[in-house]
Amino acid sequence: MTGNPYKRFQHKELILRDELAIDRTLLANERTILAYLRGALTLFIVGVTFLHFFDTGMLPYIGVFCILLGLAVGILGVLRYRKMDQSIRTLRETLSQYEAIREQAEPDQGEKVT
Repeated sequence: MTGNPYKRFQHKELILRDELAIDRTLLANERTILAYLRGALTLFIVGVTFLHFFDTGMLPYIGVFCILLGLAVGILGVLRYRKMDQSIRTLRETLSQYEAIREQAEPDQGEKVT
Protein backbone atom coordinates (compact mmCIF):
# COMPACT_ATOMS: atom_id res chain seq x y z
CA MET A 1 0.00 0.00 0.00
CA THR A 2 1.76 3.13 -1.16
CA GLY A 3 0.76 6.71 -0.58
CA ASN A 4 -2.47 7.87 0.95
CA PRO A 5 -5.37 5.53 0.07
CA TYR A 6 -7.83 8.35 0.79
CA LYS A 7 -6.28 10.89 -1.58
CA ARG A 8 -9.22 10.69 -3.99
CA PHE A 9 -11.54 12.05 -1.27
CA GLN A 10 -9.51 15.13 -0.37
CA HIS A 11 -11.60 17.64 -2.31
CA LYS A 12 -15.04 16.20 -1.76
CA GLU A 13 -17.74 17.31 0.61
CA LEU A 14 -17.91 15.28 3.79
CA ILE A 15 -21.43 14.14 4.59
CA LEU A 16 -22.73 12.18 7.57
CA ARG A 17 -22.39 8.85 5.76
CA ASP A 18 -18.71 9.60 5.09
CA GLU A 19 -18.11 10.69 8.68
CA LEU A 20 -19.66 7.45 9.94
CA ALA A 21 -17.57 5.44 7.48
CA ILE A 22 -14.43 7.09 8.84
CA ASP A 23 -15.53 6.22 12.38
CA ARG A 24 -16.11 2.60 11.35
CA THR A 25 -12.66 2.53 9.76
CA LEU A 26 -11.11 3.84 12.98
CA LEU A 27 -12.85 1.11 14.96
CA ALA A 28 -11.77 -1.55 12.47
CA ASN A 29 -8.21 -0.29 12.76
CA GLU A 30 -8.41 -0.62 16.54
CA ARG A 31 -9.77 -4.18 16.24
CA THR A 32 -6.91 -5.01 13.91
CA ILE A 33 -4.23 -3.80 16.34
CA LEU A 34 -5.88 -5.82 19.10
CA ALA A 35 -5.76 -8.92 16.89
CA TYR A 36 -2.07 -8.31 16.15
CA LEU A 37 -1.30 -7.90 19.84
CA ARG A 38 -3.33 -10.97 20.76
CA GLY A 39 -1.39 -13.04 18.22
CA ALA A 40 1.92 -11.59 19.36
CA LEU A 41 1.13 -12.34 22.99
CA THR A 42 0.11 -15.90 22.11
CA LEU A 43 3.36 -16.52 20.23
CA PHE A 44 5.37 -15.02 23.07
CA ILE A 45 3.63 -17.21 25.67
CA VAL A 46 4.11 -20.34 23.54
CA GLY A 47 7.80 -19.52 23.23
CA VAL A 48 8.22 -19.00 26.97
CA THR A 49 6.33 -22.22 27.65
CA PHE A 50 8.59 -24.21 25.30
CA LEU A 51 11.68 -22.76 26.95
CA HIS A 52 10.38 -23.45 30.44
CA PHE A 53 9.19 -27.04 30.00
CA PHE A 54 11.51 -28.49 27.37
CA ASP A 55 15.29 -28.73 27.72
CA THR A 56 16.31 -31.04 24.89
CA GLY A 57 15.76 -31.40 21.17
CA MET A 58 14.45 -28.72 18.86
CA LEU A 59 11.71 -27.41 21.15
CA PRO A 60 13.87 -24.80 22.97
CA TYR A 61 14.90 -23.42 19.57
CA ILE A 62 11.27 -23.34 18.51
CA GLY A 63 10.54 -21.48 21.75
CA VAL A 64 13.16 -18.84 21.00
CA PHE A 65 11.81 -18.55 17.45
CA CYS A 66 8.24 -18.08 18.76
CA ILE A 67 9.38 -15.37 21.18
CA LEU A 68 11.17 -13.49 18.41
CA LEU A 69 8.25 -13.97 16.03
CA GLY A 70 5.83 -12.71 18.70
CA LEU A 71 7.91 -9.57 19.19
CA ALA A 72 8.09 -9.03 15.42
CA VAL A 73 4.32 -9.47 14.99
CA GLY A 74 3.66 -7.01 17.82
CA ILE A 75 5.99 -4.39 16.36
CA LEU A 76 4.56 -4.89 12.85
CA GLY A 77 1.01 -4.51 14.18
CA VAL A 78 1.82 -1.28 16.02
CA LEU A 79 3.57 0.17 12.97
CA ARG A 80 0.67 -0.69 10.66
CA TYR A 81 -1.84 0.71 13.16
CA ARG A 82 0.02 4.00 13.48
CA LYS A 83 0.38 4.36 9.70
CA MET A 84 -3.32 3.74 9.04
CA ASP A 85 -4.40 5.89 11.99
CA GLN A 86 -2.33 8.79 10.70
CA SER A 87 -3.84 8.38 7.19
CA ILE A 88 -7.37 8.39 8.56
CA ARG A 89 -6.78 11.40 10.81
CA THR A 90 -5.09 13.32 7.98
CA LEU A 91 -8.08 12.66 5.75
CA ARG A 92 -10.51 13.81 8.42
CA GLU A 93 -8.53 17.01 9.08
CA THR A 94 -8.19 17.76 5.36
CA LEU A 95 -11.89 17.28 4.78
CA SER A 96 -12.77 19.39 7.83
CA GLN A 97 -10.52 22.21 6.65
CA TYR A 98 -12.01 22.02 3.16
CA GLU A 99 -15.52 22.11 4.62
CA ALA A 100 -14.66 25.16 6.78
CA ILE A 101 -13.22 27.02 3.76
CA ARG A 102 -16.28 26.17 1.69
CA GLU A 103 -18.63 27.41 4.42
CA GLN A 104 -16.73 30.69 4.70
CA ALA A 105 -16.90 31.21 0.95
CA GLU A 106 -20.66 30.66 0.85
CA PRO A 107 -22.71 33.08 2.96
CA ASP A 108 -25.18 31.41 5.28
CA GLN A 109 -28.58 31.39 3.62
CA GLY A 110 -30.45 30.48 6.79
CA GLU A 111 -33.58 28.43 6.81
CA LYS A 112 -36.62 29.75 5.01
CA VAL A 113 -39.92 29.07 6.67
CA THR A 114 -42.79 28.69 4.24
